[in-house]
Amino acid sequence: MNGYSLFEHTLQNILRSVNPLEEDWSMRFQLIHELRAVVESIEILRGATVEPFGSFVSNLFTRWGDLDISIELPNGSYISSAGKKYKLSLLGDVLKALRARGGCRKLQFITNARVPILKFQGNYNISCDISINNLSGQMKSKILYWINMIDGRFRDMVLLVKEWAKAHNVNDSKTGTLNSYSLSLLVVFHFQTCVPAILPPLKEIYPGNMVDDLTGPYELVRTPVPPAILIPFVFSSISSVVLISSTILYREFLPEETNFSIRLLHERSVH
Repeated sequence: MNGYSLFEHTLQNILRSVNPLEEDWSMRFQLIHELRAVVESIEILRGATVEPFGSFVSNLFTRWGDLDISIELPNGSYISSAGKKYKLSLLGDVLKALRARGGCRKLQFITNARVPILKFQGNYNISCDISINNLSGQMKSKILYWINMIDGRFRDMVLLVKEWAKAHNVNDSKTGTLNSYSLSLLVVFHFQTCVPAILPPLKEIYPGNMVDDLTGPYELVRTPVPPAILIPFVFSSISSVVLISSTILYREFLPEETNFSIRLLHERSVH
């Protein structure tokens, strides 16, 4: 097995170990179903909807990835803009309902964050973050999902970079490092600046104004896949993408014998 084959084999092994199985999807759908029942039991939240977002929606989550949930308040055809104090009150009601229902562990109510969050771990050992009217999170998730549909290598690269970041303790915004969304944007930029480019400019994927759309009709948040992603782009080969990305991965993330092979491949590719 030559150096490149060893590198490719190692990356595929990592991806196989982190990719969610069918049961991982099923457990998250079941957790969403249970949360909807909890929300429906709260009088003041009758009519609200439970909407997943984040890596689960953009299909960029690993087997042990958490689940982000936004409780969307009814407000006709326009996006509700509940204040922080009201959101804290509603999350407090959800906290009481979860405690009364039982089965939740590690309940944590984060009130001093810019976006108040209720965290807990459910019956399936899946960490869950609940927020109120997190439309910006839903929009970001949808854009990443659209990007994911352009080229499957984007998803593979995001998963690899996230695992690398976790291995080096640089994937936690609470400690001043990068969150998963920021890491995804780094991969987007890398794929946009490859020669030839793999991804188009974001304005070609989402031509609208996100600020306006987040305060306008709710239907805009649920827009279908834009036609832009159906436009064929000139893709670079997967081998060149992997080799360029090896500058990020080879130092400590992979075994030493693989590191040596990757260094040789990278040196040859840049000379």
